[in-house]
Amino acid sequence: MRGVNHAWGRWTLRDVAMPVLAMVVALGCGGGEGGAGAGSELAAGDPGQQIFDRICFACHTIGEGPRIGPDLKGVETLRGREWLREWLRDPLAMMQSDSIARALLAEWNNVPMVSPNLSDAQIDQVLDYIINVSEGRATTMANDAGPVELTGAEFAQGQQIFFDRCAGCHGTLRAGATGPNIQPERTTQIGTAAIRAILANGTPGGMPPWGRLGVLTAEEITLMAKYVQLPPPDPPQKPLSEIRESWNLVVPVSQRPASPQTTRDWENYFGVILRDAGQVAIVDGATFELIEIVETGFAVHILRSSSTGRYFYAIGRDGRVTLIDLWTEQPTLVAQVQGCSDARSVEGSKFQGYEDRYLIEGCYWPPQYVVFDGLTLEPLTVTNVEGNTYDTNEPLDEVRVASIVASHFDPVWVLALKESGHVAIVDYSKDGFPMVSRIASERFLHDGGWDHTGRYFLVAANMRNKMVVIDSRTQQLTSIFETGIRPHPGRGANWQDPEFGWVNATTHIGQGMLSIYGADPEGSPDHAWKVVRRLQFDGTGSLFLKTHPHSPWVWFDMALNNDPDGARQACVYSKRDAKIERCWAVGDRGRVVHFEFNRTGTEVWVSVWDRDGQIVIYDDKTLREIHRIDADWLVTPTGKFNVHNTAEDVY
Repeated sequence: MRGVNHAWGRWTLRDVAMPVLAMVVALGCGGGEGGAGAGSELAAGDPGQQIFDRICFACHTIGEGPRIGPDLKGVETLRGREWLREWLRDPLAMMQSDSIARALLAEWNNVPMVSPNLSDAQIDQVLDYIINVSEGRATTMANDAGPVELTGAEFAQGQQIFFDRCAGCHGTLRAGATGPNIQPERTTQIGTAAIRAILANGTPGGMPPWGRLGVLTAEEITLMAKYVQLPPPDPPQKPLSEIRESWNLVVPVSQRPASPQTTRDWENYFGVILRDAGQVAIVDGATFELIEIVETGFAVHILRSSSTGRYFYAIGRDGRVTLIDLWTEQPTLVAQVQGCSDARSVEGSKFQGYEDRYLIEGCYWPPQYVVFDGLTLEPLTVTNVEGNTYDTNEPLDEVRVASIVASHFDPVWVLALKESGHVAIVDYSKDGFPMVSRIASERFLHDGGWDHTGRYFLVAANMRNKMVVIDSRTQQLTSIFETGIRPHPGRGANWQDPEFGWVNATTHIGQGMLSIYGADPEGSPDHAWKVVRRLQFDGTGSLFLKTHPHSPWVWFDMALNNDPDGARQACVYSKRDAKIERCWAVGDRGRVVHFEFNRTGTEVWVSVWDRDGQIVIYDDKTLREIHRIDADWLVTPTGKFNVHNTAEDVY
């Protein structure tokens, strides 16, 4: 059921009939240890209830029937205390070794429970509490009763918060992809109090603890718990005429320099995303000096370099594309345009003869891609990408363009169409920049990059726990294989394994595991497109990994660890010894995220993602810290992009 975007009145579910659906896609319930959660004040005298309210309440009831996970009334009588202890210590390991745990996983739609990160004493406290409620000696926190209502102003506030914090994972229409479906048919069955608990405490599967982080206030959490139970508003379209109105050519091509006007090594510049500040910092990779800060708009997601490296393209979550000229004495914003209402990906043309000529932006909303002039950002065409799911032929209102890569061997872009499960080939040598192929693969496509040859596009279908391999030459699906719970490789990492030849790898949002798979169909065909090594590590999830042809290591983060200390660590995997060499704390705040090498591959830059952020630079060979940028301008630094490595697809 779709809502109407009113600017006035009250929104209510009083007269909206919602069917009861089976909760077949879990929210990844449980928040990490520490911090007061929603409802904790109601349980000040019972530590077991505090833990249950913070970690378990969002997914489970005790005697009120299934919610997202099973009803826990009498669970100790059914399973026994020791089995439950083992389960809460490491549910993922139990799912691999225990037949009962495997049966439960199958019964609940193969959605795993991630470790709640509890001590043995805390495990006993929460189990005691479940027994007491089961036998009538205690009560649970009640879900709010009555209709859900918001004023027009409250609904508008919820709409903005949802766009800022939620739409990227759950979708503009809330149908889900990286995160689960949170449309009213589902959220009304979860209830306001349970949703508050999730928003306050997060989940080990990747949902941030917005309350504990101080991102959302208690009032905003309550508002959002109600907002997601109301029908989503109809989002506006963005036609070519409106995109043209947003186009701002600040410096015409004729007024730009014909050669670099700086003595710095501009090909070793780093573009650093200052996410919450709406800025991109340009930093000298040789001297670590800040050169310029460019105002780019809301929450830049990635930077891409033009084929020549002269320009940075920044894409914000508000769909705004910014063109930054690096040949000027100070890096300069030369053009801006807004092709989407929400976006994550942008890429230039890289085929010989088309260098820097065109640029494509893929929208999260509306379901379309936009092609621009690569030097001016003049909008040229808009193409709709709506369609049906590849497997069930279900029509979709929302198909988001996720990752985009540019071939170096053909005049094409390769686009991941998230919800439908297709990979699209867009030919920019043809009039109108059409989709010339729509390759059926797997649903919920997300991030990805090239293999070492630049022929195969390797993209995660993260909610299906799989990697997809597309042959860009034949424009056909090559392989699909499972890696772990919600793979998230970023652009991936290519290197030569001593046993399996060329490989690539992915970390995972939903578990602490590095999966390495064969990527050498010519040199090692028996291992190609199969997981050849799985390395488990502490924590509940990662976001990025990175390597360089000159590096002995593969670097990866643990940014989604539900232990704050774990989230501040970086790890390196030894290519030679095929093991995780070490993990260590990079900072004392925030989360450690994203890696980038300098042009020569001798140094690695690491972000400390925090309002008081830092960039830490390591000698790649020795892993010794050589410099730490700690300045007021480093507000929530996330991705970092070296000009040369980004232009040449070095990863």
